[in-house]
Amino acid sequence: MYATRSAPTPFGRNPTMPQASLYASVGVETGVSAASPHQLVSMLFAGFVDAVAQAKGALQGGQVELKCKAIGRAARIVDEGLKASLDIGGGGPLAADLADLYAYITLRLTQANLRNDARALDECLALMQPLRQAWAAIAPQVDTPRV
Repeated sequence: MYATRSAPTPFGRNPTMPQASLYASVGVETGVSAASPHQLVSMLFAGFVDAVAQAKGALQGGQVELKCKAIGRAARIVDEGLKASLDIGGGGPLAADLADLYAYITLRLTQANLRNDARALDECLALMQPLRQAWAAIAPQVDTPRV
């Protein structure tokens, strides 16, 4: 029922993790530590899109475990990343509306997982895409150092 994992070597490398995954993990960790708050949210949006794409591929390929992991990752990005970073008190109606939208997307991801519903995954992507585009559009304004 549970997969056993081998312990890391004394050098910190897990021998069961593919080398490419190790490089990707280091790249993500490096990117996160050097990123601005705006870039971190952009990374969450990108991670969401990647997770949903992986879930759709796994769903089409009949890979149930991979589909569940990918949808779970997408839901965590929305709930623990995007939604948790909202300032509900200071953000006014916009923050409240985004919180509601993120709750709905999390619900639809759960339904997609339970029902093997690719259309629900497409709906989640379609709902998130305008937010991702708007966030990217303001990057020049927030990433430019003020003098």
